[in-house]
Amino acid sequence: MFRQRLSISSWSLHRCLGPLRWTVWDESIKTQAVAADEQPANFTLLELPAIASSKGLVYLELCHFHFPSREETYLSSLKQAFGDAGVTFHTLLVDYGDISSPDPVRRLSDIHYLKGWVDTAAQAGASAVRIVAGEQPAGDEAAIARSIEALRELGDYAASKDVRIVTENFCELTSTVNSWSAVMDGAGDSIGTIVDFGNLAKHEKEEGIRFGAPSAHSFHAKPDYKEDGSINEESLLKLLHIAAQANADAPVSVIFDQEGDMWEGIERIKAVILSGEN
Repeated sequence: MFRQRLSISSWSLHRCLGPLRWTVWDESIKTQAVAADEQPANFTLLELPAIASSKGLVYLELCHFHFPSREETYLSSLKQAFGDAGVTFHTLLVDYGDISSPDPVRRLSDIHYLKGWVDTAAQAGASAVRIVAGEQPAGDEAAIARSIEALRELGDYAASKDVRIVTENFCELTSTVNSWSAVMDGAGDSIGTIVDFGNLAKHEKEEGIRFGAPSAHSFHAKPDYKEDGSINEESLLKLLHIAAQANADAPVSVIFDQEGDMWEGIERIKAVILSGEN
């Protein structure tokens, strides 16, 4: 059921891939800036597809802050690395942007910035770009309307590049199922979503997965952990079962965000996911 659609996000390896190049909004000059967070480079992004393939992964989702370059030659090499490894570049995850902002300068600048990442995705061979729906409060109707308008604009732009726009239950505007569903309903069927188990409030986890699963571009399987540090296997398998009932095709990305060896943590979660097939 899951073996042929296993994936990871590069976030699960964020302590292994070198500097994290966070994008931030610089209010003083009204534009984007980069804040680097140094991390060891145990391997490169170009090496990751082959490593992922050797570990039985079929898809990858890459965070924008892991890209050391957006030059055409680098993106061509990255696309080739995916092709050589037989791994699909499923999603470019842009972890920046407030397309729901009431500040028109910020909003328009972020939309323009995000279009640049759509161009990057097209050059690198990614099938989709994940856009944050917004950082304004959940349930803010005006913010939801601004987000919907921007998602539609970005969706049209991406379609011209043979790339899809998806969003996620990520950041404040989509932090509740009601607000997330309002964004998705307004954006229309051309906009997909990522369903992140870990970003759902405990009392809304099952409801959120049932809502998001039919239009899921991928599932982010981020488990809960017990006090002793072990994975709550029963909970994770239950959520995966709910997801699989509504969507048997979307990749399942292993999300590891705990202390310790990152590959070992990924393998522990992967083992639980695959145990659901026994």
